[in-house]
Amino acid sequence: MLKQEAKFFHGVIVILDLLALTGAFILAEVRQGSGGVGQFAQYRWLLLIILPVWYLVIARFGLYSSQRLQSLSFITWSLLKVQFVAVIICASLMYVLEPGGVSRLLLGYFLLFSTCFLLATKVGGRLILNLFRKMGYNYRNIIVVGCSDKALDFIRMIEGHRQWGLNFMGIVRVAEDLPDEILTRYRLLGRLDNLVEICKDNPIDEVVFCLSKEYLNQLDEYVRELEILGVTARMVLDLFDLQSSKTELSFFHDEIPILTFHSKVLDHNQLVLKRAMDMGGAIVGLTLTLSALPFIALAVKLDSPGPLFFGQKRVRENGRLFTCWKFRSMYKDAEEQKKKLLRHNEMSGAMFKMQNDPRITKVGNFLRKTSLDELPQFWNVLRGEMSLVGTRPPTPDEVATYDNWHRRRISIKPGITGLWQVSGRSKIADFDEVVRLDLLYIDTWSIWSDLKIIGKTFLVVARHHGSF
Repeated sequence: MLKQEAKFFHGVIVILDLLALTGAFILAEVRQGSGGVGQFAQYRWLLLIILPVWYLVIARFGLYSSQRLQSLSFITWSLLKVQFVAVIICASLMYVLEPGGVSRLLLGYFLLFSTCFLLATKVGGRLILNLFRKMGYNYRNIIVVGCSDKALDFIRMIEGHRQWGLNFMGIVRVAEDLPDEILTRYRLLGRLDNLVEICKDNPIDEVVFCLSKEYLNQLDEYVRELEILGVTARMVLDLFDLQSSKTELSFFHDEIPILTFHSKVLDHNQLVLKRAMDMGGAIVGLTLTLSALPFIALAVKLDSPGPLFFGQKRVRENGRLFTCWKFRSMYKDAEEQKKKLLRHNEMSGAMFKMQNDPRITKVGNFLRKTSLDELPQFWNVLRGEMSLVGTRPPTPDEVATYDNWHRRRISIKPGITGLWQVSGRSKIADFDEVVRLDLLYIDTWSIWSDLKIIGKTFLVVARHHGSF
């Protein structure tokens, strides 16, 4: 649906195909008994013909365009045609380049193995993606504004293709008279003038406007509000000129033209590297946690009564809730005491901070100064609920007090550390300044910036400049 996503997945598919073809050729060489892998150098020049020919033929038969939207029968039949055409082209080229001939047994085995490998990568990859989406991963929550025929066509298309990873949550109405199909089949979330509140009350990732021309002049305000909230807006058939949003004109399912306004643009190639870095860091972090666990557990239990771990509901991308884990560093009635201490809050805005907080235990004070209380959050990172670097996850109560522009800080995955934590966090007393640093991180994000923040985090922790 997005150009960046399409480019990324196209690159992954091409690499998998080339690896499958190379593996099939090596296996064919071994299987036909011409000396095994040791003799591979004798025929490796054939790959200079096979790889580009197969790539061009696969592309010609449309197997690199929106593969998720194609049926299994179409993919299988197209792949068989690819194999037939490609082997004829390669055999002809090999005859010209090698008059002495190339083993037909080798080509036969290669054709068999490459067919199996290519079919496995394409069908297997598709099934795995579908399985992940059915398990609730890698999906986007979307709502549709409008009740026109075009809106109904769009909704039916989404419902008919669950494998796209789009979860339709409901309709925002713009007129009093509604078609019977909408009244009986779909959830009505409210009216257009309540769109911002709807997005704040629900974990919405994208809003799709499907409206007739008479409503278009009213949408500028709503698109700007969604931009402030950090929610992606998509439009059917119309153009808007926003100064700060990144725009993308694309076609949904090669049929419906859509203009997208991004409040954030994250490179999908780098996002894969970020997730890989998160998983590697989480495994290392959990290994350290297990090593320190006996000592921390003994200290916490001897210091004060209560559980070892403290789990608190926090807010992640666009209003999703999760349980954020820490080693307990406060007395077990800390949440009740907080209500009495609010007048001592040293932060202006939607965040509580107090020097010499009486709720913190003696061991908890040490854990916070060394940031050891944060170690269980590596479990949240491994589960995909947090990242190593991001914006700090707020509580639902804090989010309820946010101004609209504050909400864009929860439009990405939260992190254990972040830009404001390594920018003199003990001296920042204005929540708006925290948000500005978070938005700066979102707008300028790259893998390199994450690595720099991680490096600075080690320095901050080593100097005991407060907890995260």
